[in-house]
Amino acid sequence: MPLSTQRAKARFSARDITVFATLSAMMLLSRMGLQWIPNIHPLALFIAAATLTYRVRALIPLYSYILLEGVFSGFSLWWVAYLYIWLPLWGAFMLLGRVELSIKVKAPLYMLVCGLHGLFFGVLYAPMQMLLFGFSVQTTVAWVIAGLPFDIIHAAGNLAAGSLVIPLALLLKRLESGQFQG
Repeated sequence: MPLSTQRAKARFSARDITVFATLSAMMLLSRMGLQWIPNIHPLALFIAAATLTYRVRALIPLYSYILLEGVFSGFSLWWVAYLYIWLPLWGAFMLLGRVELSIKVKAPLYMLVCGLHGLFFGVLYAPMQMLLFGFSVQTTVAWVIAGLPFDIIHAAGNLAAGSLVIPLALLLKRLESGQFQG
């Protein structure tokens, strides 16, 4: 492949930049708008749909969101875990996007994966607690157990949001294909 073609493929179109910026803003605004409900937000929905549509490039709106979260909420120690905590969800949808499944299987599976990410959020957050605060294994296990009610709420919210992964991914794919151009 000629170098000029490689460079052209590496660049982002105005549509890419707009869609990624919009996804990042929607992640932040939806999380901020729902912050009065503990652990309920549609971040898993946006990450899942973006990953199914944009694959590796879904990391752009994800990390843009993480940067915005730090800018608006402060770059504090809690923010460190944000650098890795959504990667397992992204990775799961990278794998699921490669598997041919019927819509009857995809819908509940996507909901389940989103819900499980919410359920294990405390477990995913625990390594940062151990490293930054010197928690022992016993303290970390106690911290995870104490946070389990919030993780259950998180799982329920993610499960519900996961029901919209397929419609949002279809919408993003239509945007990607240019079907909405006038």
